[in-house]
Amino acid sequence: MSTFSAAVQGLPNIARLVRSVEENPDPIPTKVKGTIPTWIRGSFLRNGPGKFEFGNQHFNHWFDGMALMHRFQIEDGQVTYRSRFLQSDAYKKNNERDRIMVSEFGTIALPDPCKNIFQRFLSRFETLKASDNASVNFVKYKGDYYVSTETNFMHKIDPETLESKQKVDWSKFVAVNGATAHPHFDPDGTAYNMGNSYRNKGAFYNIIRVPPERDTPEETLEGAKVLCSIAPLDRSKPSYYHSFGMSENYVVLIEQPIKMDLFKIVTGRLRGKSIKDGIYWDPNQETIFHLIDKQTGKELPVKYYSKAMSTFHQINAFEEDGFLVVDLCCSDDGKAINNFLIQAMRQSGEALDEVMYNSLSRPLPRRFVLPLNISSETPLNQNLNTRPNSSATAVYRSRMQDYGGLEFPHINYAKYNTKPYRYYYGCGFRHLVGDSLIKMDLETKKFKIWRQPDLYPSEPVFIPTPDAKEEDDGVILSVIITPVQDKSTFLLALDAKTFEELGRAEVPVNIPYGFHGVFNSSA
Repeated sequence: MSTFSAAVQGLPNIARLVRSVEENPDPIPTKVKGTIPTWIRGSFLRNGPGKFEFGNQHFNHWFDGMALMHRFQIEDGQVTYRSRFLQSDAYKKNNERDRIMVSEFGTIALPDPCKNIFQRFLSRFETLKASDNASVNFVKYKGDYYVSTETNFMHKIDPETLESKQKVDWSKFVAVNGATAHPHFDPDGTAYNMGNSYRNKGAFYNIIRVPPERDTPEETLEGAKVLCSIAPLDRSKPSYYHSFGMSENYVVLIEQPIKMDLFKIVTGRLRGKSIKDGIYWDPNQETIFHLIDKQTGKELPVKYYSKAMSTFHQINAFEEDGFLVVDLCCSDDGKAINNFLIQAMRQSGEALDEVMYNSLSRPLPRRFVLPLNISSETPLNQNLNTRPNSSATAVYRSRMQDYGGLEFPHINYAKYNTKPYRYYYGCGFRHLVGDSLIKMDLETKKFKIWRQPDLYPSEPVFIPTPDAKEEDDGVILSVIITPVQDKSTFLLALDAKTFEELGRAEVPVNIPYGFHGVFNSSA
């Protein structure tokens, strides 16, 4: 089934959502309308790009903006807000010279004009250094909070003040050149992640395991181990991945046809090209599912193949009745990663409708059922999927196209990650950013929508009620932004069961559209 949605016309301009803003390091009171449940006590932490230029130089890609961290402190039905720019080396170097000094995903730093001609020529032969602009997510290792991106650098953060405490390099602990910003966790706090390594024989995919506890307060990633290394189909052109799947017993690596040309990436500075220009979509290659046993660290000998597709975020994965069920947000092509150029996102009128939206494939929920009991006795050319109603996703996938598909998926992670589940939540994308919130019921195949004109919600985060009895007993939090009114951001609280608004906390400052975050409970 194609994941292209019906064409749209007259999309509103969203330039205000991708513009630079000022930080607000001191807590700002918000104006609460309706009710924020008093049992919610803690901080809602968010991360995303917040500064897109230095001096007269502008970043090219949405992913390049400097990391701006946000904290909504919720207590007794009241909310305060504060924000800080991550004091990364990239931010400090750019800020000090008031020009772009550090290359990012879609922007190559130009040679320093203060150098002479010979020095500027030689600077093109310098090795491309990874940026520590950790703008994607808040993650937790051994009880500490970090902000992370997809390079080998993270920053330990004080979750109360948002102050940058320590820069941490993955490669000092395990042999990887980066890690995703979407780790998974076992109930005991053991963390799993994925990172590439680049060796003389080419690239490898690595599954990383980080222990749940630390021996000293100063510890960061000590004790981290590479659980398994897997060679890509083409070691000079490994697949790009933004996240991965995990069930109770398996890690699921999805080798998709979004490829990274390592030669082009390594020589990019010499050619004046950014990392983005070394990433491409190859529709002629299949998608491969690799399963790794979490206990033994061994890859299963069976590989699972599907048609070419791309995926950035997984919804959930669980084992049941001899099958591994993997739910993903999927597109039929993988060109989107190169489409979020800042100037393009600031387009309006026909250019926005046709060039930036109608030409894109929409990500939609898709279920993959992988039979685990495969042996030499397994019959060929027979349907091994004996799960009842496993093809039902085709029914609701087409209806969800009316809302542009679904991304930024979330579930009741604490209780249902790696287990059979009924509900997931996400953003509908009838624009380049989320413009609705969606709750999907996998049992009834029905979904609920929260959507209002000119309001753009962030990733929904589920918070369970104390002593919750049912899976959807809780509240959904999402940061809502509008491009049509100045200083009109608010934190939205929805009843997760009914999907009706409980209340909102209005923030009197501008906040750009961000990526991901977590809720840190203090109850």
